[in-house]
Order: sequence, then C-alpha cells, then structure tokens
Amino acid sequence: MKSTGIIRNVDDLGRIVIPKELRTSLEMTEGSPIEMFIEGDKLILSRVYKGCYLCGANAEVKDFNGKFICAACIEKIKAL
Repeated sequence: MKSTGIIRNVDDLGRIVIPKELRTSLEMTEGSPIEMFIEGDKLILSRVYKGCYLCGANAEVKDFNGKFICAACIEKIKAL
C-alpha cells in the first residue's frame, strides 16, 4: 500500500473529504459508489465499478482480475 502523506480529520458527522487528486486518479465523480473494508486496524475504501472497465456497458460483465469486463469486449480481445 502506497502512502500519500495526506491526512484528513473526521468531522462531527463522521465524514472525511477525499482529496481531488485521489478522486481524479480513481475516476470518481459525485455519487460514485465506494465499498468499505476493515483489515486489522485499517479502513480500506475501494471504488466500485458498475459496468465494463473498458467500455462502461452494464450487461453481461465478468470479473477478470478485479476488473469487470463485458462479453462484447471479451470477444474483441479474443479477436486480436
């Protein structure tokens, strides 16, 4: 896990602000779903992709090494 050196305080409602640089690098926009995990004493936030990692389609996606890829993109890759 790479340290960013960024520290944020939790507000009185339990919220934190994810810095713009991190949101941009993860392609997060307002309303992007985030999944939370606890690993030992760490809170891990993970971006949830709803559709195909390559084209964004939501139909027939399959998990490939943690990325969801649709059947159409799989066929295009096979054809290469």
